[in-house]
Amino acid sequence: MTTFQIIFTPTAAAELARMPKELQLQILGDFRGLPQQVVGTELDQFGKLIQEGRTLHRFRISDYRVYFERHELGVLVHRILSKNTLKDFLFRSGLKTPEDEALQENPKFWELIESAKQK
Repeated sequence: MTTFQIIFTPTAAAELARMPKELQLQILGDFRGLPQQVVGTELDQFGKLIQEGRTLHRFRISDYRVYFERHELGVLVHRILSKNTLKDFLFRSGLKTPEDEALQENPKFWELIESAKQK
């Protein structure tokens, strides 16, 4: 059996590092059950955003949203964003649809995700 890994983009790692240690531990602790869920299911319990055949999943932890996708080694975490950041983003975008649907349709959100890989 191969080792399951949670891989953070440089941006996601920096976002996690800026959080208080207690919150970091909570987020990492909430990921404990993730290996079985990723390997054994279609991740239906997580939010799903799809664009051009690419699927991101949203994992809510307290007031934060963790955006990740399956990776050959486990999961790749792209961003860890405060719900307040997302509310502000949606407000500024003028979108009044549910969070996942609004983000899925907004090219600026996908640019935000892609920029995490490049830092």
